[in-house]
Amino acid sequence: MAGTQTLVQRIPAQWQAAVVRALFQLPRPVRRLIAGPQIIRDGQRLDLDLQMLLRLSRIEGNAELGGGTTEAARARLEAGSLLIAGPRIEPVSTRPIGIPTADRTIPARLYTPTGLAAGSPLLIFYHGGGWVVGSLESHDNLCRYLAQQAGVRVLSVDYRMAPEHAFPAAVDDALAAFGYAAGNAEDLGIDPAAIAVGGDSAGGNLAAVVAHTAGLNGTARPVFALLLYPATDGTTRRPSREKFGEGFMLTDANMTWFMDHYVPDVEQRSDPRMSVLLADDLRGFPATYLATAGFDPLRDEGEAFAEKLAAAGVRVVARRHPDLIHGYASMLAAGSRCREAVAEAAGALRVGLALSRPKPRARRKPAATKSD
Repeated sequence: MAGTQTLVQRIPAQWQAAVVRALFQLPRPVRRLIAGPQIIRDGQRLDLDLQMLLRLSRIEGNAELGGGTTEAARARLEAGSLLIAGPRIEPVSTRPIGIPTADRTIPARLYTPTGLAAGSPLLIFYHGGGWVVGSLESHDNLCRYLAQQAGVRVLSVDYRMAPEHAFPAAVDDALAAFGYAAGNAEDLGIDPAAIAVGGDSAGGNLAAVVAHTAGLNGTARPVFALLLYPATDGTTRRPSREKFGEGFMLTDANMTWFMDHYVPDVEQRSDPRMSVLLADDLRGFPATYLATAGFDPLRDEGEAFAEKLAAAGVRVVARRHPDLIHGYASMLAAGSRCREAVAEAAGALRVGLALSRPKPRARRKPAATKSD
C-alpha cells in the first residue's frame, strides 16, 4: 500500500536511478563519508562504491535479496535492478522467442548487437535470483552488455520459478532451452557448434547443470560455460557462508529461504541437478570461466567447483574478485569495479568461444606442373 512506502520509494524510478548515478560520481572522500569506515574481512577490502551501495540499501530498506512473501521479494528485486543496472545499453536489438515444450511455451528473449552477422556464437543465459526471484527484465542490461562486448547473440531464458514450480522444473526448462537453440540455429542466426551457457548465482547453477547434463544421452553439448558466482552445493555450509552471511546483500537467511522454496525436499538437495558439485564425473564439462566475489556467502562452493573441474581435466579459469559482493554482474551503475569485472567475463566469453570453434582448413595449393 502507498501508506507503507518510504519517501524514497515514492520518487519515480528514473529519478532515483539518476540520483544513484550522481552519488557514484561524487569525490572519493565524500563517498567514503557516506559509506563509513573501510570494511576489511578475511583479509579482503570491500570496494568503496559497493560499501556505499549497501549503506544506501539499508537506508532504503532494500538490502536483502530474499525473505518475506515471494511477491514482495520479486518486486524488491525488480525495483532495485532499475536503480543499479545503469542506462540501457545500445545498439542491441531484441525479439521475443517462444521455446515450445510438451505442455507449455517457455518465454525467452534474443539479443543481437547491431551489425552482428548471421552464424555468430550464442550465449544461453539463465538469470539469477535463488530460483525464486529475477526475470528477463532484471537482467536485461547485463544481457545487452554481454552481447555487445563479447560479440555474440544472447538468449535469455524465463524459466519457471519456485515455489510455484519447485525443483526440477527450472532444470527442465534450462535443458529445453539448450535443446531448442541447438535445433533452431538458422532461425536464431547462430552457429550450432558455438553455443555457450551462462548465468549468475542460481542461473550459474542452471548453466552448470546444463553443461554437465546435456550430451549425456548423445545429444549436443555447450562448448563453453560462463559461471558467475554460481550456487553449486545445497547440502553443505562452507566458511564463506559464516563469514559473509550477514550485511552483504545475499544473507544466510536468504539462502535458506531460497532453498526451502526451490528444493523443499531435503533429500533431493544432493541430486547433481541441484548440487552439481556432487556430480560423480565432470570430465565432459566444457571449458569454463568461473568468477566468485570475495564478500559472497557462495564464494567457497563456487571455488570448490572450479577445483573439481580442474581435477577432472576441464580447462577452467577461476577468478575471485576479492573486493566485490554477490550480484555484482547486475550492478553496472554501481561504480567502476562491477563494470570492470563484467568486462572481464565478457572478454573470457569472447575468447573461450573463439578457441572452441574449429579453425578453417588451409586451402592446399595446387601442385606445380613442369612445363614442356
